[in-house]
Amino acid sequence: MDLFSEIVRLRKAGQKCALATIVEVNGSIPSYESAKILVREDGSFIGTIGGGCVEAEVWNAAREVIETEKPRHLSFNLGQDAAYDNGLICGGQLNVFIEAIVPRPHAYIFGAGHISKSLAKVSAMAGFGVSVIDNRESFASRERFPEADEVIAAEYEEVFQQITIHSSSYIIIVTRGHRDDMRVLRWAVTTEARYIAMIGSKRKVIAVMREFEKEGMSRETFERVHAPMGLEIGAITPEEIAVSVAAEMIAIRRSADPKWKTLAKGIFATSDSAAVLK
Repeated sequence: MDLFSEIVRLRKAGQKCALATIVEVNGSIPSYESAKILVREDGSFIGTIGGGCVEAEVWNAAREVIETEKPRHLSFNLGQDAAYDNGLICGGQLNVFIEAIVPRPHAYIFGAGHISKSLAKVSAMAGFGVSVIDNRESFASRERFPEADEVIAAEYEEVFQQITIHSSSYIIIVTRGHRDDMRVLRWAVTTEARYIAMIGSKRKVIAVMREFEKEGMSRETFERVHAPMGLEIGAITPEEIAVSVAAEMIAIRRSADPKWKTLAKGIFATSDSAAVLK
């Protein structure tokens, strides 16, 4: 199996991996400079950097790199004693660089109004793939969203079955009304999306949550939802709101916490909204 083809396949499938490369060699080692091993999320791997305990330690470090998305440098000295214990009679030194390879982040924008037009532009500029979804053909058009990777005009429930959401997916809900927002949010919280956000004032968010509680859904289900969405920068215009949301997406993207605990504020983050719900 070709290692680089596998990297492309994994990225398309929305799966992370880690690539470890021997970047420096001094003396004799059981491999060669530039040798590589690719470790997948499930622990399986292809390639080799020489086997033995060195490779085992690199494999363990690669699993950590996949989790944190932070690169690591490892150095090994295959001295005579250590080499004998490991079965590697070489005596050289090697440095290994391990890097995370993650899928391209993708923003799924539900709703094709004014905010979405600006958000699609800003998101694309920030390196996100962009899909815009709306059930109105007159709004969900390529003319309105030339920067988007795809523009889908269909009922939301149809789209839910067509797209694959994973840990590099960002769902932004800006439809034309509360009921449509609820349709999308009800589905979004069941996915593995890294970021879920919904437009609306605190009053709207509280009203939506009351409806969900009537349906028997627990408050904890929505703890990772960002609503009101975006960083608090005093945004008013569609363009400003788009900037605030894109900034929040970037903050989540660059966060080292895979469970989103560090930056997630959620819909129950403010004491006044929680009090009203009670």
